[in-house]
Amino acid sequence: MTSVLYDVPGPKAILRNRLIGVATVAVVLGALGFIGYRFYESGQFDASRWYVFTFSAVWQQIFEALGRTLAAFGLAAVLSITLGFILAIGRMSDRAWIRVPVTALTEFFRAVPVLVFMMLLYYGLPVVGIKMDAYWAVVLALMVYNGSVLAEVLRAGVESLPRGQKEAGYAIGLTKSGVMQLILLPQAIRAMLPVIVAQLVVTMKDTALGFIITYPELLYFAKQLMSQQGRPVLQSAFVIGGIYIVMCLILSGIAKWLEIYTRRLPKGDNGALAAGVDPRPHQDGTNTELIALQRGAGRSDQGNFRV
Repeated sequence: MTSVLYDVPGPKAILRNRLIGVATVAVVLGALGFIGYRFYESGQFDASRWYVFTFSAVWQQIFEALGRTLAAFGLAAVLSITLGFILAIGRMSDRAWIRVPVTALTEFFRAVPVLVFMMLLYYGLPVVGIKMDAYWAVVLALMVYNGSVLAEVLRAGVESLPRGQKEAGYAIGLTKSGVMQLILLPQAIRAMLPVIVAQLVVTMKDTALGFIITYPELLYFAKQLMSQQGRPVLQSAFVIGGIYIVMCLILSGIAKWLEIYTRRLPKGDNGALAAGVDPRPHQDGTNTELIALQRGAGRSDQGNFRV
């Protein structure tokens, strides 16, 4: 007996798969047990190693460092998305004097690591007489790198849409900017939302690179905690790492909620509104613009429609 994608395993294959599964679970549990044993043997569970976290002042400083991390991430995220839209639109321009320089800048920004940008802004600019605060060095470096990545994400989302979407917009009299703003970009954002959120998660985690240029965010404070009484190196990593995990889970949860929310929108009305068309019928009970859009898309897909 077979299925469309693969052959249904027989009795021997089922037994083999079960044995492999049991062996895999045993190996994972054994590795976790060994790690736990080494933690116990080295005294990582001793109260002295966690003593520093019993002070309220320490937690207050942790939350202050968390606030600085979120401040850098929040502004960098907004600026990255804005720059991503600008670069994506520039890369899709019909004018070569716009498209070529924007393409070169985008590829250059994507090729340079974030840490190099931060060090150039914080340590390099003072050489030419320009001093930049660590906060702005972190924000601008994250904006430049992640904005260029998001530009490629948005461009790929737009170009993945059927050609009939664009041609139908031209058929009802929209300009290129109107087609991009009202038809293509809303659909591209919705399709690429998981990738955009994944890149924002990367942006949040990359704020930790700011500790190298002395920006007092979470990782910078964790480094200070590691030198306190009891040398809580692993303990500081567990606490600060747990905070990063919680922040990423919250951001992923927000993205999941947005995805579910957009799926619940009425597809017909949502598509009409995205194209700038009023879905309400005219006095005769028809919607001329919506019918033209639908017919234009249909003929375009068949290859018979020309603008």
